[in-house]
Order: sequence, then C-alpha cells, then structure tokens
Amino acid sequence: MKLIMCIVDDLDAYSVLDELNKRRIQATRLSSTGGFLRKGNTTLLIGLQEEQVQEVVGVVESLCHPKDQAISMDTMGMLGYDHFNTFPVSITTGGAVIFVMNVENFVKV
Repeated sequence: MKLIMCIVDDLDAYSVLDELNKRRIQATRLSSTGGFLRKGNTTLLIGLQEEQVQEVVGVVESLCHPKDQAISMDTMGMLGYDHFNTFPVSITTGGAVIFVMNVENFVKV
C-alpha cells in the first residue's frame, strides 16, 4: 500500500479532486500554506494500491501546470533601510509536489 501526499495550487485542487472522484479514488483535502509566498495551497492525502500510483501521478501532471506570476520585491527593506522601493519580479508558481510513501500498516475503524 502507498500514501501519496500531493501539494497543489488551490486553483487546481477542485479539478484534481473531480478527476480522482470520477476514477473512484478517494482523497482527503487539507488546506495548507506555502512557506515562500505564504499563499494558499491544497494538500491531498491519497491512500491506494501500488498499481494505482502512476494513474494518480498522471492525473496531477495533466491538471497542475506551472504558472508565471508577478510579485512585489522589497528592495531597500531587505537591506535594512527605513524606506524602500518595490519592483515586480516574475516567478513560477503552481504545478505540484508529489510525495509517494510506503505504508507499513493501514487500519480503517
């Protein structure tokens, strides 16, 4: 048995969950926040058989794509000045992070 922990952008979460439900794959949805941008993410916990792992990874890959996003970068504040300027910086967000872990024991009560 395997456990997939999948971190996706909030905007992609519903389409991933819809597709998994169509395939009768159950997932637990947790709200999470990224450490760098401090923006909302969704963490999905999915317990399944080893032969289903590639199917789930394929669903996530097909629905979660990286996106370019402009953010404000604090220039002078980072250097310790009282006043600062901001300028836009383009970064890539979105996509997904997928962890596949072995499950030693599974009990459903």
